[in-house]
Amino acid sequence: MSTHDTKDIADLKSKIREVRIPMFTWQDEHGHLLSQPMTQDEDDDGGGIWFFTSTQTALWDCIAHRPQVNLSFAKPEDSLFVSVSGTAERVVDRERIRAMWNAGVQAWFPAGPDDEHAVLIRVEPHSAEYWDSNDSKMVRLFAVAKAA
Repeated sequence: MSTHDTKDIADLKSKIREVRIPMFTWQDEHGHLLSQPMTQDEDDDGGGIWFFTSTQTALWDCIAHRPQVNLSFAKPEDSLFVSVSGTAERVVDRERIRAMWNAGVQAWFPAGPDDEHAVLIRVEPHSAEYWDSNDSKMVRLFAVAKAA
């Protein structure tokens, strides 16, 4: 469950709304960083950012053991650069998969939403920052303080 307030979530959504394909960075089994473009399929009221993936990917396997990830959103023509750090959760929920299903996902999973390999990843942001090109500075949208 998100601990961000409504304004934090709204600010983040407004920054990343138009960037459909961020770079998704995670750690492999050796701790090496890997990145790939991923289509942002949905966000939720709690601030979670959702992606479709396959159970047959290294990403799916690796986040089970190392769930800390980073999402990098960029729209250079608007001088927009956003970094979101968070925790990835593996989600196998056929009802949610059907509700989020779209033509783009169909291209990757021709068997449809009941394809056993079609699954979801939800990223729960714990910090988000963007670069304000007008002021040439980094701006923190929010950061969650973790209890020791």
